[in-house]
Amino acid sequence: MLIIKNCNLISMSGIYKELYDVAVEGKLIRKVEKNLMPKEGDTVIDAGGKIVTPGFIEPHCHLGTADSGGHDGNEKTGPVHPELRIIDAIDFHSDLFDRALKTGVTTLAVGPGSSNIIGGTFAYVKSAGDTIAERVIKEEAAMKMALGENPKVNYSKRNQMPSTRMGAAALMRKALYQAKEYREKWLAHQEKLEKGEESTFSYDLAMHSLMRVFDGMLVKIHAHQANDIRTALRVGREFGLNLSIEHCTEGWKMIDELKEAGAHYIIGPTMGGKGKLEVEDKRYDSPAILEKAGVEFTLTTDSHVIPMEGYLPQVAMLIRHGLTEKTAYECVTIRAARAIDMADTIGTIEPGKDADLVIWASEPFKAGGKPETVLIGGTIRYQMA
Repeated sequence: MLIIKNCNLISMSGIYKELYDVAVEGKLIRKVEKNLMPKEGDTVIDAGGKIVTPGFIEPHCHLGTADSGGHDGNEKTGPVHPELRIIDAIDFHSDLFDRALKTGVTTLAVGPGSSNIIGGTFAYVKSAGDTIAERVIKEEAAMKMALGENPKVNYSKRNQMPSTRMGAAALMRKALYQAKEYREKWLAHQEKLEKGEESTFSYDLAMHSLMRVFDGMLVKIHAHQANDIRTALRVGREFGLNLSIEHCTEGWKMIDELKEAGAHYIIGPTMGGKGKLEVEDKRYDSPAILEKAGVEFTLTTDSHVIPMEGYLPQVAMLIRHGLTEKTAYECVTIRAARAIDMADTIGTIEPGKDADLVIWASEPFKAGGKPETVLIGGTIRYQMA
């Protein structure tokens, strides 16, 4: 067993900056108690009163798919491609994952870009591990969709749908209706097979992938502007989707609607310029506005838009503009875990959870904040020199 002693613990499950010890057995956390006594054969790490947190989570990024080595996140040959899988594009040898690890990020939701109305599935991965199988949590975890300028710009210059927001919403609805009808036929086909009856069912890879949203697969819809957010919420209601609004840049304009919808909201990237029209009204205090209003949200760098090196500085900037420190820690741990439907295994330090832990050499959201030791699944994957 591994015992981490003298943790200034931020567990995200009721302990906030109190001295505790954490016991890890195998890949899981076994105990979180005060004054744990190591037994013969145990390994001990003395945190020395430094802050210890769960591994941080990036709930929306493009690591290993869009960098100097290539751009494999957007299949720009048609606006509806639910059959695509980002797992087939990820370069797990990209040094961007190492940068994430050295930032204290242990879990990443990696997804397709936003050039298409429906772009394929996200994969959930660890930033480090001995094998690819060990690093991949879920090969297909969520369906990526997009509204707004990106799909419009991509296809309007080809003189095809969508060239307007109306066209984008119509294509999204059309695909969802087709998938719903396909699912009904698939279920009827399965029932016939169970009864030993013949079936004339015809398999369709795209619809087979998309129909899973009617079984609870998370749907992550890229939407910056308030009108796009409203359309995404409207579509979510119409089809009963397990919905996440990605970026939600103008969410601060529509607090009551966000609260009523009760979707997941992922804010960011916030730092950097306003390179396109739909982010003209982004603001550093939008997380503080949502926090004050009681809307749960989390944060993203959208890396590579903000490189992983900017993960901690972005949070620090948001704190400077009114976000409370405690909520900031929640956003990068348990809230992010909930936003990707992974709160049963990550996001807190408590018995039974994955032993993804960070011992911080200095406070993460202060100037120069950096990890000293990062564990993933109970194994040390980074140790500051």
